Amino acid sequence: MNKQDIASIKQLLSNKKKIVIVPHKNPDGDAIGSTLGLFHYLIKGNHEVSVITPNDYPKFLKWIPGNETILKYDTQTDVCKALIEKADIIFTLDFNAFHRTGNMETVLESSNAIKIMIDHHQAPDNYAKYTFSDITMSSTCEMVYHFIDMLGNTKMIDSDIATCLYVGIMTDTGSFRFRSTTSKTHTIVSKLIEHGANNNEIHNNIYDTNSYERLQLLGCALSNLRIIPESRAAYITLTQDELQKYDYKKGDTEGVVNYGLSLNGVVLAAIFIEDRNEGIIKISLRSKGNFSVNEMSRAHFEGGGHTNAAGGKSHLSLEKTVEKFISILPTYNKALNNE
Repeated sequence: MNKQDIASIKQLLSNKKKIVIVPHKNPDGDAIGSTLGLFHYLIKGNHEVSVITPNDYPKFLKWIPGNETILKYDTQTDVCKALIEKADIIFTLDFNAFHRTGNMETVLESSNAIKIMIDHHQAPDNYAKYTFSDITMSSTCEMVYHFIDMLGNTKMIDSDIATCLYVGIMTDTGSFRFRSTTSKTHTIVSKLIEHGANNNEIHNNIYDTNSYERLQLLGCALSNLRIIPESRAAYITLTQDELQKYDYKKGDTEGVVNYGLSLNGVVLAAIFIEDRNEGIIKISLRSKGNFSVNEMSRAHFEGGGHTNAAGGKSHLSLEKTVEKFISILPTYNKALNNE
């Protein structure tokens, strides 16, 4: 985002505006943290602001400051449509293509509002008038901090904004262990703590809220873990029946794929989760080093994301999806064994 764009946005925000902020479908910590962080910032600028998520999100994110203000498009459709139609500005955060918003795609495309994208995923679409896209950033929350900084307003960051942005940086960096975590990331995190983010409390609220059923589901997932040594790969499966057996709640499988990646010698991990309601197999892929699961997901599983973290889907059965995954691995064996 160049200086001219920033100057234009500052002018745009100099007067009260009706603003809608939207994350991707099935929002995670970075999506909720960035939208609520920006929400609090814009509210302090005297704007009329609404955060609209395409659907619900995990319980472990529902303590974040401002959570009670979030509207959900799938259950509050008429109210959300009216806000989008009346909006002067729509911020789209943590995604860069409208199809990532599910059923919101059409209403967002048809809106006459000025679109501003803030996102760190690869290959952005060109729907936005102003685009802040940087795939080197650890998270969209880190980008929102930079956005506020570019506007010259970091002094406006309070404990609520700091908490929201800390959540997204922490979760999208795997608690600061992923390669995308840079010295700048740590500098920003230190500033967020100075502004009131309680790092210990945030970590406990996100990671130390397991239910008995979730731990039982984790045990089931780990019992389904399989390794393919010649490809340095591992995968986990979960059927719909297994999810139901352990009273699955949204967010219960968050991070499970990383257990496969933690195995000695493994550089590619996948989890395949059956979703009969949507008629698909949901796929999460993780990798180490330079092996791009973004490219793999785009090529084979209708998805994408980052070099080391991507998602996708399959319309095949769970068994056939796993067979497909195993069948394409030899194509990548050279790259996988070079890591």
